[in-house]
Amino acid sequence: MKITDVKTWVVGNPPPGIGGKYFIFVRLMTDGGVAGYGEAYNASFGPHVTARMIEDMAERYFIGQDPHDIEMFFRRCYSSGFTQRPDAAVMGCFSALEIACWDIIGKEAGKPVWKLLGGRVHEALRTYTYLYPHEGSVHTEDVGPRNVYNDPDMAAECAAEYVEQGFTAVKLDPAGPYTAFDGHQPRLVDIDLSARMMKAIREAVGTKADILFGTHGQFTASGALRMARAIEPYDPLWFEEPVPPDMPEVMAQVARGTSIPIATGERLTTKFEFARVIEQRAASILQPDLGRSGGILETKKIAAMAEAFHIQIAPHCYCGPIVGAANIQLAVTLPNFLILEALKQWDGFHETLLKKKIEWQDGNVIPSEEPGIGVELDEAVCEAHPYDGKALHLQMMQTPLMP
Repeated sequence: MKITDVKTWVVGNPPPGIGGKYFIFVRLMTDGGVAGYGEAYNASFGPHVTARMIEDMAERYFIGQDPHDIEMFFRRCYSSGFTQRPDAAVMGCFSALEIACWDIIGKEAGKPVWKLLGGRVHEALRTYTYLYPHEGSVHTEDVGPRNVYNDPDMAAECAAEYVEQGFTAVKLDPAGPYTAFDGHQPRLVDIDLSARMMKAIREAVGTKADILFGTHGQFTASGALRMARAIEPYDPLWFEEPVPPDMPEVMAQVARGTSIPIATGERLTTKFEFARVIEQRAASILQPDLGRSGGILETKKIAAMAEAFHIQIAPHCYCGPIVGAANIQLAVTLPNFLILEALKQWDGFHETLLKKKIEWQDGNVIPSEEPGIGVELDEAVCEAHPYDGKALHLQMMQTPLMP
């Protein structure tokens, strides 16, 4: 069996755009006519540049090769151009292609990928969702737009709605702007708002749901500890990425200074970067995103390292349903799995993109028994929703935050 062809799509995500402005998908084909699908969680370059990078990598290292040779692919791509170091852009491209290879491997074997990674540990996977703005958002002249990100009452109402649907955990990130010049000291208004948001949500959901407090590497260690003290009374399950991801030694200072578990990992790639977090005891929850972390096998290794230190895994997903499906395949096999990020109930455009919806019941994903990664991308939908823009998937403020 040989890989013979590669094709990419940059798919525009219609409003409300849950999961980002667009998704970057790839398809690998074999000489036996088997298609494997992958997705990149890649924000460093424009989406069409990234799609071409995926094609270039496939042409250099994958075309003409057996898709089973995952270890060989990793070493060649990791070392591409005399690098041999974690690179978010390279690993985003590689991850998409690696997931596609596993999809092919599973289909050829007639087994879901989780059967080939050690088998099932979990019958169902607990999920959480962000609080997303809804039609109740209003605009007032004096304070600007009010929504679930800045209004405690609206956030509490939204959280209660999700709990009523079956979710047992919700996430928000009310800690103020994030900028290319982070980490910064949080403003007092941001600390105050964060505490009021957490208080309102805790009063609304009681002990029915965990609250996940997200930031985007916004603070210095001392600033993160100031924020942590303000939200500790509301018992969040985690404080996510309290400082930038480039110095786990600094994140470890936060971990030692708060009772809130620290979570991190969406911006990290490969076992080498995650090993630094583990070595420094910088986090007790790791959040690899399989569209960037190195794909399925590399993240299995990351999870195994974490397991040896009693660290839990909560796969990250703020992109499309192919990364979501890959996260599910891996999470099923992990003894140290904690919780899975879901894009609401995998409905909306995420459902439209697939020939069969990811199954979600009572707050849990039910893992697919289908061969491969368990879902099939609807190529006609991809063709019908091209993204023509140049925006990055995510972007920080380009100026320093002024107090």
